[in-house]
Parts: sequence; C-alpha cells; structure tokens
Amino acid sequence: MNLVDSSGWLEYLADGPNAEFFAPPIEDTRSLIVPTISVLEVFKRVLQQRTENEALRAVALMRQGRVVDLDADLALSAAKLGREHGLPLADSVILATARKFDATIWTQDSDFESLKGVRYIAKT
Repeated sequence: MNLVDSSGWLEYLADGPNAEFFAPPIEDTRSLIVPTISVLEVFKRVLQQRTENEALRAVALMRQGRVVDLDADLALSAAKLGREHGLPLADSVILATARKFDATIWTQDSDFESLKGVRYIAKT
C-alpha cells in the first residue's frame, strides 16, 4: 500500500519538479491510501491558489484511492506517534494512517525523512 502526503499531491497536481516521483503511487489507485487530513490540506491549498472547481477536481482524483477517515482509534495512535517523533498534527495523522495499513509514505516533507517506511525526495 502507498500513501502520498499532501506535499506530494500538491507537487503532482502542479506538475512540479518532483511530480514524476509521486506519479507511480498516485496513479496506482488500487494500492493508494488517502487520509482525510490530506484531502483537507490539498483542497484548502488548491482553493487558495486556483478556483473551487480545480480544488474539487483535485479531490476527485484523490478519491480514486481509498479515503481513510480519522476515527477515535486513529486519533489516539496519531497523538502517540506525534509525541514520539515530534511531528505536527497533520503529519502524525498521516504517519498513523500509513502504519495502520502498512503503507509506504511518499513525501517531500523533511519531517518524515528519517522515519521507517518512507520514500522521501528533497523538495527542489
């Protein structure tokens, strides 16, 4: 299973320099896990920079994967992982979601760089 964090989705959607790195996990929708926190972050950023229709198209693409809701158990796991690794809230939810599904995290967020189960590429 794969999980692309919000920075990866935004890079892919903008066809940025690292877009090719994120294409394989995003386009393999059968193996794609999408935390709801990523849906929120991507929709908000695209809405700020473009139009609501473009933001909705981005979410439609994300929804081709398996969207995972933040429930109480996942929230508790995220809190523990956030404390253990010193992660911000959204990153801790992403990590907890990936661990729940034994998914690889694909990211260009340096907060994840040294964690197990992460495919990291530096943002250019």
